[in-house]
Amino acid sequence: MTRDEINGMMLQAFQWELPADGGHWRLLKKNARALARLGFTAIWLPPAAKGASGKNDVGYGVYDLYDLGEFDQKGTVATKYGTAEEYADCIRALRRAGLLVLADVVLNHRLGADEPERVRVRPVDPGNRLAPPGQAQEAEVYTRFTFPGRKDRYSPFVWDHRRFTGVDTSTQGQQRSLFLLDGKQWAADVDGENGNFDYLMGADVDVCDAEVGAELRRWGLWFLKKSGADGFRLDAVKHISASFLAGWLSALREATGRELFAVGEYWNYDRSALEAFLSRTGNCMSLFDVPLHGHFREASHSGGTYDMRGLFADTLTDSRPELSVTFVDNHDTQPGQSLESWVDGWFKAAAYGFILLGRSGFPCVFWGDLYGIPSRGIGAVSQLPALMRLRRTSAFGEEHRYLDNPSLAGFTREGTGAVPGSGLAFLCTDAQGGEKRMYVGRAFAGRVFRCDLGGRPPVTIDPEGFGTFSVADGGMSVYTPVPGLLTRLWRFFHR
Repeated sequence: MTRDEINGMMLQAFQWELPADGGHWRLLKKNARALARLGFTAIWLPPAAKGASGKNDVGYGVYDLYDLGEFDQKGTVATKYGTAEEYADCIRALRRAGLLVLADVVLNHRLGADEPERVRVRPVDPGNRLAPPGQAQEAEVYTRFTFPGRKDRYSPFVWDHRRFTGVDTSTQGQQRSLFLLDGKQWAADVDGENGNFDYLMGADVDVCDAEVGAELRRWGLWFLKKSGADGFRLDAVKHISASFLAGWLSALREATGRELFAVGEYWNYDRSALEAFLSRTGNCMSLFDVPLHGHFREASHSGGTYDMRGLFADTLTDSRPELSVTFVDNHDTQPGQSLESWVDGWFKAAAYGFILLGRSGFPCVFWGDLYGIPSRGIGAVSQLPALMRLRRTSAFGEEHRYLDNPSLAGFTREGTGAVPGSGLAFLCTDAQGGEKRMYVGRAFAGRVFRCDLGGRPPVTIDPEGFGTFSVADGGMSVYTPVPGLLTRLWRFFHR
């Protein structure tokens, strides 16, 4: 199908504080067809590998990539979300429902080592990791992973200090510091924060090591076959060698003959940093548009002083829309998490209106916005299902943006003959309400646009294809065309 016949939409199918009851894979399997009916075309699943915290691990504290909930390790067989068999069953059900399944993959680090090792390390300044490291010293660090519950099944590869670049804790007095393992260097092609941001947490995987690279390629092929996933959400890519990631994806795509869609999490509010990464990797993946999320958050917390003219300025959606995955919030930005930057509730629907109804980017809906976060007393975004429906029925055709007013921002879609009844007008404000004259297309001349969301009066389109649309204080309005017969009836009763 062409762009004018379908609008793709991703669901991030989890939030950080899901109950650790091992039932999530079963829940998603049961609701696979219902999720497809909501209009989702892709599902991003949480990390499936066993984490260091066992059944309570969200999945980012990865311990054993080969244990998807199959072996008795870290005090449990199942992960937080269920067993390996349930994971594969869930993916099969989602794919049968016509959904593309993206697996969350964590390649940057390992936690929960089985044994300590006595090695030589060099202390590093965490704030300037390019500064010369300190004098080499002996230390006992947890870098040996033997996976006793798995007993070499699927892979005999031994992860020890030779496979890592650095650690952040020495067991001598448990003093938390950053150490470079003697003889190792940080990868050069990573984010430049702190001089070099190769190290993030735990035991930092040395992806530049030839044997590690070969093992991760073997694991990738094994995982795709075992799980049946269609692609990846790649965690913490700013901390991983860009050349390794490009080579890893290329090798898997060549070996499988599959497209293997991938989207990376490069957490940086500077668009140029995201563009530089895309360039270094040969545009081999999409990226989440973190700068756009930052604009949404700023607008929601500004008390009406945010300049809406700059909403898309310096965003990936503006410069590289074909590689931008747009989002409003996610598991890391939700309250209480490491990157907390929650978009305030009053602005949530408007932010989703921009990413779901606009033409640019591939939008991702957050589970916590669709279903709420009960543990935090946060409810669902009430208008989100309606916006998702409008994406399926109305958000097609050429787009015209109106970002020329500090308080009022809007856009229109002209619709397309391939989707009868499509076309819309969107208007929002972060301050006082108002109105704006916007072009929806000459094809709508004389037609009436009703207000589907926002409670505003209908609008008649003039002979030039323009209509004057309105929005209430701090609100959002979405208008769609009334069918021709209903337009005539409306005119009759409003003569």
